[in-house]
Amino acid sequence: MNNTIEDLLIYGKSHCHKDHAKILLAELLHKNPLELLNCLNEKVDNEKKELYIKEIKALEEGKPLQYVIGNVNFYGNKFYIDERVLIPRFETEELVENTIQYINQYFKEPVDIIDLGCGSGVIGISLEKKVSTRTVDLIDISKDALAVANINKEQLQSNVNLIESDFFQNIDKKYDVIISNPPYISTKEEIEEIVKKNEPELALYAGEQGLDCYEKIIKELNNHMKYRCLIAFEIGMNQKNDIIDLINKSLENVKIIVKKDLSDRERMLFILKNLE
Repeated sequence: MNNTIEDLLIYGKSHCHKDHAKILLAELLHKNPLELLNCLNEKVDNEKKELYIKEIKALEEGKPLQYVIGNVNFYGNKFYIDERVLIPRFETEELVENTIQYINQYFKEPVDIIDLGCGSGVIGISLEKKVSTRTVDLIDISKDALAVANINKEQLQSNVNLIESDFFQNIDKKYDVIISNPPYISTKEEIEEIVKKNEPELALYAGEQGLDCYEKIIKELNNHMKYRCLIAFEIGMNQKNDIIDLINKSLENVKIIVKKDLSDRERMLFILKNLE
């Protein structure tokens, strides 16, 4: 195999999906994937060629594309990720989008935000960049996840605070906005092999019903909500009724709104306290 972009693309497409082969090479050469077609005869140095072959092999062996390239675009920013954190999903961008709309609708002053189970930090950092904030606290029980979130904090020049805690355990503050995309997969549920083999269990599973994390968070909400407060959850598509039951056991006089994602699945739940 020669060293031109065209040669490497032909090689890549013979070993993995053509789009993945193009994205990998574009990332490696710091180009836009569409640019590659305009420079097919350009030579690639041996070091990058060997790295490309190694990355194609990792894809062939079932490693997710996002971990191979080491980043993901989330709500307009490029975030570093690796196997220590969950790969952010499109549904979570929708959670952020809806949360921004609610914040802009109901809060005129800068807000205090907490992101529970922050992982790579995509939610909290995205919110900090899009709305007026006083403080943004990113919470995770995993030191590894916080290390990744810290990389993103520095790369994206963010002012978020990183706190190691099992949800609210080490927190004694009240917030205007409480947001979480916690683990919500049941330990009995079958999930895609590529997810099961590569992504951290701690970020996926939450007991037999997949509700353990919601239960922990909801029980403590009264201690951490300001008088006016927005709570935003990403939820599993069949968990709405169970989570509403948990809310009704712990909270009074709140409005609950469930929203569908772009695939028409009920994946977002919002609690409005004294906001209307």
